Formats: sequence, structure tokens, C-alpha cells
Amino acid sequence: MLGQDFRRLWSAYAVSAAGSAVGMGALPLIALLVLDSSAFQVSVLAALAAVASGVVALPLGVRIEHQYKRPVMITADLVRCAVLASIPVAMAFDRLTFTHLCAVGVLQTAASVAFDAASGAHLKALIVPEHRLRANSLFETTNWIIVSAGPPVGGLLIGALGAAATLVADALSFLGSALGIRRIRQPEPAPPTRSATSHLGRDIAAGWQYLLGHPGLRPLFFNALLFGGSIMMTSPLMAVLMLDDLGLGPWQYGLALGLPCLGGVLGSRLTPLLTRRFGQRRILLLSGVARTLWTILLPLTPSGALGVCVIVAADFGLLFSAGVFGPLFTTYRMAATSDAFMSRVATSWSVGSKSCQAVFMLAGGLITAAAGVRGALLIAGLLCMASALLLPWREARVSTGLVPAPTTEATSSPATDSSSA
Repeated sequence: MLGQDFRRLWSAYAVSAAGSAVGMGALPLIALLVLDSSAFQVSVLAALAAVASGVVALPLGVRIEHQYKRPVMITADLVRCAVLASIPVAMAFDRLTFTHLCAVGVLQTAASVAFDAASGAHLKALIVPEHRLRANSLFETTNWIIVSAGPPVGGLLIGALGAAATLVADALSFLGSALGIRRIRQPEPAPPTRSATSHLGRDIAAGWQYLLGHPGLRPLFFNALLFGGSIMMTSPLMAVLMLDDLGLGPWQYGLALGLPCLGGVLGSRLTPLLTRRFGQRRILLLSGVARTLWTILLPLTPSGALGVCVIVAADFGLLFSAGVFGPLFTTYRMAATSDAFMSRVATSWSVGSKSCQAVFMLAGGLITAAAGVRGALLIAGLLCMASALLLPWREARVSTGLVPAPTTEATSSPATDSSSA
């Protein structure tokens, strides 16, 4: 069984994820509605948060590697609570500025990366290997449920009380998460010891060296970059397609966004059952391919009610497949990564993904200007399908791998992975 400590961690995650879902998009809304910022400034706000937090997060990942993870997670939650709460306070005194919003965006994103880097290593130490897939499946299911319900609730809060109300809810959720993590009783194992001769630059490079040198993680990383980038490329384009090109109403737009998330819930719940029946490797590859096949339908979307049905069906199929793939991938990455590299690999993965997604979204805007929305969606769909070629098709890449430990680690040993995903 997963035990009480896992339930405390799971509850803490659910609380913070629910707050984040309710507060999704609050910063750009406040920039537009309260500060009357331009569209360019809103873009700068998003880009600055991603780039600056990446610069902060890479050295932070090295520090986290050699710290107890639970205090790092609690500190990250309290930082996010404080910086988000500062916005309603500044608004109350009429002192909010665009610079303040940018600082909040950077600090919030950096704290989120730090939390994720610590939480992966913490969960690996908390859960025995045979229960990790079930634990990751529960986290994935919780996430999809919250993503389905959170934004509509946030929209109601904004309509009734204003955008600041969602930030208050988000800030309080991080406080609740910190209190939940504080209640975990199982002692943490001692973190890896840092060598007296280690160097920050070499330690950062060691995380990338491990990730790119591992025969199983490397193809999954590049698969994630191409798949995630092409999906994010479609995200703003779909709003334009549905609201402008197809002339859908706001309720139809909300329906097309919300209903497919049930596919993610269903997929993540079925993952343990499918894995027991067909094996982890086979389901990882099948779901990895299946999730790439749906976006190619989006540029073919007809007008009217049939168009809504096509969009909902395509997104449902994509999210169902992604819901199956997610827990398997997370479980494999845990098993494939040595304890001495968990935080650095997670940080490198997160920074690489965020940077790649920003490039793809920018490219999507440029392609749309040249080829129109449907042309850009077609290119995104083809790129998404091409990501299936980067899955770890060679069985040895997933089943075993030997990666020499960098010389900067005094206590780490070669990362031998014998799991089968």
C-alpha cells in the first residue's frame, strides 16, 4: 500500500494544483485589465518569466541535489505564496507596477521549477519501486481532474470578485501545500554529498551530461521537446481558429477545452491496468505513438457543430493517450535516473522543455502570418507525428543503460538502470 505519508503528499499536491488551476492566466489578465498593458508587454511578461527563471533554476538544481528535499519543497511553496499574495496587497494600496508583475512571474516560475526538481527525488525516496506507477497514475489523474474543473471556477471567481481573487486562492493553496508536506513523518534519506572540489558550472553540465548520455532518457527527452513544442504551438492557434475562423461562441470554446480533459483522467486511471496486461514497454510506445496522431485533424476542422465535435474528439484522443503515457514516462525516468542526479535531471528537463516551447510558439506566430492558421496547424500536426520517430524504439535503450558518473561527484557511482519501462 502507498501509506499515510503518500496520502499527505498527494493531498498537498492536489491543494496547490487546484489553486494554480483556478489562478491560471491571472497575471496577464491583471496586466491587461488593471495596468492597461499592451499585447507586447504581456508577451514580454510570459517570455521573461520563462527565460529568467531558467537562468535561476539551473544553478538552483545543483544546490537542491545536495539538500534534504522536503524543506526545499516547503520553502518553494512559501515563496510562491508570498510573491502571489504581494499582488493583491499592492493593488489594494494602488502601488502595483508592470515591473512588480514581471518579478512575480520570474520568482513564481523559478520556485515552481525548484519544487518540481525536489519533489521528483522526494517521491522516489518515499515510494518503493513496485508502487511508483500507481502513485504517478494517481498524481496524473488528479492533475487532469483539476485542469478540467479549475479554469471554469477561476473564470467564475474573476467574474464575481475580479482577477485578484484567484491570486488569493492560488497563494493560499501553496500555504496549504506547505502545511501538508510538513505533516509527512517518514525520515528522508541523506542527500548525496557534494565534493569539496566541485564547481557550479561542471555540476550543472553534469546534469545535462547524465540526461543526454543515458540511452533511454536521451530519446525520450528529444521526443518530449518535439511533441511538447508542437502541442504548445497549436495552443494559441486553436483560440484563433475556434473564435475567429469557425465563429464559435464562448460557451462552445469552453466546452471544446474542458471536455477533452476527461480523456486524460480516463487514460491515467487505466494505465496500471493496461501495464499489467500488456507490459510497460509496449504501452509506453503505443501511447507515445497514439498521442501524436490527433493534431493532424485540427486543420481539417469544418465549421459549425461538426467542427466542435471534431475538435473535442481529437483533443480527447490526444489527452487519453497522453494520460496513459505520462505515468509510465515519469515512473521510467525515476528508475533510470541515479539518486545523485534526480534534481539536476529534472531541472535540465524542465528548462529545456520550457525554452523549446517558447521557440515553437514564436515560430507558430511567424508561420501563421505567412501561411494562415490552418497552414500553421498542419505544420504543427506533422511535427507532432514526427516526434514518434524519437521514441526509444531499441529495447536496450529502455531496459538497460550505463552512464559514467561525472568526476565532480564524490559519492555517486555509475548509473546502472535495469528497469523495464
